[in-house]
Amino acid sequence: MNLTTARSPFSVSSLNNGDDRKLSLGGCSSFDSDSVASRSSGVFSGYDTLDTPPSYDFYSNTEVFGRAKKSRPSLFQLHTNPQDDPSPPPLYEEPSVDKQSLDEDEPTEPPPEPARFGWAQGVMIRCMLNIWGVILYLRLPWITAQAGIGLTWVIILLSSSITGITGLSTSAIATNGKVKGGGTYFLISRSLGPELGGSIGLIFAFANAVAVAMHTVGFAETVQALMQDTGVSMVDRLNDIRIIGVITVTCLLAISMAGMEWESKAQVLFFFVIMISFASYIVGTIMPATPEKQARGFFSYRADIFAENFVPGWRGPEGSFFGMFSIFFPSATGILAGANISGDLKDPNIAIPRGTMLAIFWTTISYLIISATIGSCVVRDATGDINDTISSLSGECLGIGCNYGWDFSDCINNKTCPFGLSNNYQTMSLVSAVAPLISAGIFGATLSSALACLVSAPKVFQCLCKDNLYPGIGFFGKGYGKNNEPLRSYLLAYIIAICFILIAELNTIAPIISNFFLCSYALINFSCFHASITNSPGWRPTFRFYSKWLSLLGAVVSVIIMFLLTWWAALIAIGIIIFLLGYVLYKKPDVNWGSSMQASSYNMALSQCVGLNQVEDHIKNYRPQCLVLTGPPCTRPSLVDFISTFTKNQSLMICANVITGEPSPGPVDSAKSSPHISWLNKRRIKSFYHTVVADDLRVGVQMLLQSAGLGRMRPNVLVMGFKKNWRKAQPRKIDNYIGILHDAFDLQYGVCVLRMKDGLDISRTMQAHVNLGFETSTEQGLDTRSSTTTTTPTIDTSLDPEALMAMSQPTSVFQTRQGKKTIDVYWLSDDGGLTLLLPYLLSRKKRWGRCKVRLFVGGEAQNIDEQKKELKALISRFRLGFQDIQVLPDINGKPQSESIRRFEDLLAPYRVSSVQKDGQEADETTKEFSWMVSDEEFETFKAKSLRQIRLNEVIQDYSRDAALIIVTMPVGRRGACPSPLYMAWLEIVSRDLRPPVLLVRGNQENVLTLYCQ
Repeated sequence: MNLTTARSPFSVSSLNNGDDRKLSLGGCSSFDSDSVASRSSGVFSGYDTLDTPPSYDFYSNTEVFGRAKKSRPSLFQLHTNPQDDPSPPPLYEEPSVDKQSLDEDEPTEPPPEPARFGWAQGVMIRCMLNIWGVILYLRLPWITAQAGIGLTWVIILLSSSITGITGLSTSAIATNGKVKGGGTYFLISRSLGPELGGSIGLIFAFANAVAVAMHTVGFAETVQALMQDTGVSMVDRLNDIRIIGVITVTCLLAISMAGMEWESKAQVLFFFVIMISFASYIVGTIMPATPEKQARGFFSYRADIFAENFVPGWRGPEGSFFGMFSIFFPSATGILAGANISGDLKDPNIAIPRGTMLAIFWTTISYLIISATIGSCVVRDATGDINDTISSLSGECLGIGCNYGWDFSDCINNKTCPFGLSNNYQTMSLVSAVAPLISAGIFGATLSSALACLVSAPKVFQCLCKDNLYPGIGFFGKGYGKNNEPLRSYLLAYIIAICFILIAELNTIAPIISNFFLCSYALINFSCFHASITNSPGWRPTFRFYSKWLSLLGAVVSVIIMFLLTWWAALIAIGIIIFLLGYVLYKKPDVNWGSSMQASSYNMALSQCVGLNQVEDHIKNYRPQCLVLTGPPCTRPSLVDFISTFTKNQSLMICANVITGEPSPGPVDSAKSSPHISWLNKRRIKSFYHTVVADDLRVGVQMLLQSAGLGRMRPNVLVMGFKKNWRKAQPRKIDNYIGILHDAFDLQYGVCVLRMKDGLDISRTMQAHVNLGFETSTEQGLDTRSSTTTTTPTIDTSLDPEALMAMSQPTSVFQTRQGKKTIDVYWLSDDGGLTLLLPYLLSRKKRWGRCKVRLFVGGEAQNIDEQKKELKALISRFRLGFQDIQVLPDINGKPQSESIRRFEDLLAPYRVSSVQKDGQEADETTKEFSWMVSDEEFETFKAKSLRQIRLNEVIQDYSRDAALIIVTMPVGRRGACPSPLYMAWLEIVSRDLRPPVLLVRGNQENVLTLYCQ
């Protein structure tokens, strides 16, 4: 590529005989061309920016040591002509690394890489060890005796199907983007959001910490039983378990805190111990049975024993399918052990699916093999007495042992047999070639499970702490070392485990822990289903072997199993989740993870909005949907609070802001809605925020009037603040202000103008992003005094919008209860009923509920009673509940001369006669100053002007102590009524009134109805 032809205004020169080549781009700062040439982006300094090829850096949040991170040029930099922009933004430059200019403080070597594990050591072995437990060694033979080999296989396959479905869902979620540390909590929270993710993360971490105690006590009980067999005891049985448990969990803590490398090595050691115990068991089933083993029920592989044990042999109160299922299912759990250390895996997107699914497969195979083999070798009942052989003196022989010369009839009849599958939990030790290896396997299974839980709990809790969803837990989130080990969380999990080990009675807490794990399974499955059903474009898992309907089935079945295991524990677990969920919903943490709940909310809102198109408008369902010209909402809190009073949870409110200027980075950045929406949310205002960039205020409002809203969710009432100091404003701004009212009427909008005695704008310093059309800075001639309705210092809008959030919220008069005051409504012209509907909506709110609505109408003195009766009947049919109705016969009287003089003085600067010079004719002056009021126009509208003057006098007589005054707004004809005259009407009607004044004009269409259809 020829650089000299890329952009003609720029030149390329070679310096220092080509040794140190530089690119000189039209006066822009030079930089090393070698460093640029070494990159494929081909991006140059300044506005001479070329499109860059796709790069990983553009999408990644991480940086590579020793290499500056690339950044994509902005659209503005690509398409804007630099000559057209006098104040360009910071120039885009491809970062170059000058080795000679590196900061001396910068490290010259990359930081040490933390230990990372692959799918086998990090996930598969860890999950297999956590799945295998004491139930495998001590309960699976007994379950086989109860349910028979056939139903035991059904129980195993059903349990594995549930965990397999959960594994598929976990794999799908884990491959939908880069997975960080936090395991189960990270997967659920980033998929379903912080509400469910936070609650399940907290209880899942706690459940793992208590599970450490459970597995450790299981180990301690086995050791204590061996001690008891040899006659050794430290104190007594219970205290021996406590002592052994505390010592054991302390050793496990030391292994964990030594680092993940040591912990992983310990897990591999436990894995080999279990494998050796399995090998010893399999060899034992093949070896010929000795007489001692035969007396205890072991006869090696026999077809008739297999046939006898294939069918169920239910015994005792737990003898049922679901009873056996509830006992076995916890042994199938533990599939999340690998996912819980997701931050320590080399590639979680590959390791979690592959390791988890293979762990489920191999553990299922092991359960099936052990169930089938032990059911083929051992009878259900045996005495253990080597003398119980069949003799000529024996009577009728019962049991399958009779086929092999053994008579166990007596204990079978008396149900006192101490050996056999149905009676002896240590059957695997009996079968094993080397019995102590089974005890070693039990030790390995319990210790590996305890160690896995001791690692999982702090890892999950650390991620939860860093997200700051709950108060007071951030202290435990600090990481140490190259692996970012949560040492504080390790100590917390250790303390919790010690507390439950000292209790040494975990039969009550164990069902709750199992239900906590099942809650996690249910939510993981639901997360996968929910993310799939919302059809979000962001749901793109690379793991394809999942089904959203299977995930839903897994979620439902997990909840059912919770109640099948222990119904009261299920209720406790669900209750705790609901409590934690409610807390997070109440606190509303400031996080955004792109959860499926957000996608679902969007789908529901979109569906409802589209559904509204099928519903025709009806007067009974009319709602004042307000487009409020607030500018930045924080600058006019009184206006925002007032409109929110009657729109909250009832109708649409859009806070609108017009930013004047050309579309460029400055105005576009000012138009960002996030800080303003945050301000509205903090103030608990339920409103949308809409910003447009336009050449001037009126053009921007025209854009808003025609484009704001969605479908039938569109505004129908324009709300503005009163232009208080309009007399000092430029005539063009007055004309724009009145033009906005005309535009609203042309587009069939109702119009409301709120005026407060001390103004609405509480800002001192105005900026480009502040709407200058209502109350501009002093240079423009407008008063910027702050409103006395606020109790906090006025806001300086020259600050960054983010800084506005840190300031205290200003308090307006509309945030307090109004007490027993009045809302005075002057319904002087019929506008369709909007003037009556607004005070009715206000009276339904708590803050205005004690206010009495007084309705004033014009009338004639001779017909007062008749008009009042007629109006009461009309109001009664409207069902508004207004009782105080007054007819004002003097509303059409002549105002006082002093009031007329004040009005004339108000309008005098805008009269044509005031600018005539050197005999200039009035008509020529009118052409030059079209916004001026001619004598003819003044006389034409004199009657209407006098009516407004008289109305102000009446309002001051009747409504000095009202909480709010609502007045029908006068309407001036477009092109006939000059803007200053119309502005003077609005001024004189609301002048010198202490209460807030709301000027209202409907669009002359009914918003109230007398009928029920």
